[in-house]
Formats: sequence, structure tokens, C-alpha cells
Amino acid sequence: MRDVRRQKGGFKLAAKGTIHCGICGHTIEVTAKAQGRKSVKIEIESDCGNYKKLAEELKEADPLKELFRPLGKGEMFQVFAGKIPHPSCPGLAGILKTIEVAAGLALPQEATIEVVKSED
Repeated sequence: MRDVRRQKGGFKLAAKGTIHCGICGHTIEVTAKAQGRKSVKIEIESDCGNYKKLAEELKEADPLKELFRPLGKGEMFQVFAGKIPHPSCPGLAGILKTIEVAAGLALPQEATIEVVKSED
């Protein structure tokens, strides 16, 4: 994640995230722009057809409702479940993390999932 800044004229932060999904080779670019702590505008670009469909529907989120509900109870999770057929895709986590940073609820930091085959 990069490009986090406070702007003049009130609480406005922006964050950008890039999610490399893994073996499928798809990439997701997320831009999140907070308009206060309760509203974040979301722009999603991806070469994945499923995330293109998700981007058409997912334009805004309330970060407090999405980040502090039990897993699977947020509105974003429901939209994700209806559009993304692969539940282990890291896209949802990356999108939520970008929203969290834009809302000022977390500091930007790279997150990684590394999976290797084990002989055990």
C-alpha cells in the first residue's frame, strides 16, 4: 500500500493497494478515498473478470461497519461471496486492508502470504 496522505479541509485520506492473487496470475488495483471515518469511496481495477464484476457493484463502504463486524457478516463480504467463486483469493483481505488505511484505522504496511509445497 502506498500514497497515504491527509488533505486540507477535513478528514480525507487516500490509500492504494495492489494485490497479486497467486497462481492465477491476476492482479487487483484498489484505490480507497475516505470522506470521513464512515465513508470510503472505492475504485477497483483488475484483469480478473470476477473482480471486474465486483468493481461494478462495490463503489463505497462504511469502514467501521465492514471492519468491526464478525467475519462474514459485513455487506462487502456478502457482495464478495456473490461475485468471487474462489474463497481463498486474497482479494477481499487486500481490499479491506486498503479501506482500513484510507479510513485512518491502520498504518500502511505491506502484507504477504507465501505458500510453498512441503515434502512432509
